[in-house]
Amino acid sequence: MTTIFFFVVILGFFIFVHEAGHFLAARFFKVKAEEFGFGFPPRIFGLVFNHKNKRWELVRGNKELKRRHTIYSLNWIPLGGFVKIKGEDGDDKPAAAGSDSFTKKAIWQRIIILFSGVAMNFLAAAFILSLGFFLGLPQAVGDNQDNLKQAKIQIVDIAPNSPAKAMDLKPGDQITAIVLPDNSRVLVEGTEQVTQIIKAYQEQEIILEIKRGDDVYRFKGKPRKDYPKDQGSLGIVLTKTAIVSYPLAISVKMGFAAMFDMTRAILSALGQIVKDLVVQGRTQADVAGPIGIIMLTNQAAEMGLAYLIQFAAILSINLAIINILPFPALDGGRILFLIIEKIKKNPISREFEKRVHLTGFYILIALMLFVTVRDVFKFQDKFQVLWEKITQII
Repeated sequence: MTTIFFFVVILGFFIFVHEAGHFLAARFFKVKAEEFGFGFPPRIFGLVFNHKNKRWELVRGNKELKRRHTIYSLNWIPLGGFVKIKGEDGDDKPAAAGSDSFTKKAIWQRIIILFSGVAMNFLAAAFILSLGFFLGLPQAVGDNQDNLKQAKIQIVDIAPNSPAKAMDLKPGDQITAIVLPDNSRVLVEGTEQVTQIIKAYQEQEIILEIKRGDDVYRFKGKPRKDYPKDQGSLGIVLTKTAIVSYPLAISVKMGFAAMFDMTRAILSALGQIVKDLVVQGRTQADVAGPIGIIMLTNQAAEMGLAYLIQFAAILSINLAIINILPFPALDGGRILFLIIEKIKKNPISREFEKRVHLTGFYILIALMLFVTVRDVFKFQDKFQVLWEKITQII
């Protein structure tokens, strides 16, 4: 339940930030925002500022206002928020629309309004990373560095069909000690030390003491003598990490630099997925749906606040990139229609555009359901444990 709470808070915050970007840009270009909601309907209540009387007025239920004022609403479903911009969905006919309608604004202004949500997600990621660098984020450090804060020897990758995979080791696991065949226990201090021990005891059973979250486990395994050239005896990639913090000015600079680096990495991975699908008809990449993201949130939360900050930034960047894709129903799809309208030099049929976006929306929902069902089967053991805990409480 704690993991679900973190997931709802993180995802809800970034959706809210995204919609706030649309809202602020719309207000800047004097486009009416009919409603700016925290959470999704049904509405609990709303507030409207009456400029004539200079006071806030309460709006109950789902009552709509025909006045110029914006309804600021609190809604029952706490997953982010929404902004209802006048004319954005093509409900206003350009000939009859008022000057405060989205359809009456220049194409470049409409593009900025649509892109502002994406821009806010990028800025939110940079802000979170800047805060993280100021408070302290995990970074790879050398074995010889001293006076490190929360130094750890961690597994960052596990080779398929390796002893480590058979031992059920996971990326993010911290190796704290190694128990040798003679039952002596060696405390782990550096990656080179671990590598040497593994090589020295090939084909012999050793025990790795692993810290995973707040729990400590013991995993038995035998390092192999014969292994692929790109793998080691155990099949793990190690790094030494420590929490490193920086002054505020440097933190902001590093936060934006890290945001751009993460964006490039995600775009590169996305490009590889598209390439694999086109060339091979399939991809090795593992796409996560809502359930998969919840599990990733759980892993990040178990590793600590610093890792949760990094994960939140990655999630915000992913939301930005997905939204800017030129696919119907997404911000990028709407921008694409505006670009086509600019090239054609006359508006596209509003009815046709609405049908295209609606079709895109149904495709996205179907894709999300498919990935969700797949995640359910993938993590069915986790659901079984959760169900057992629920039945115990009942």
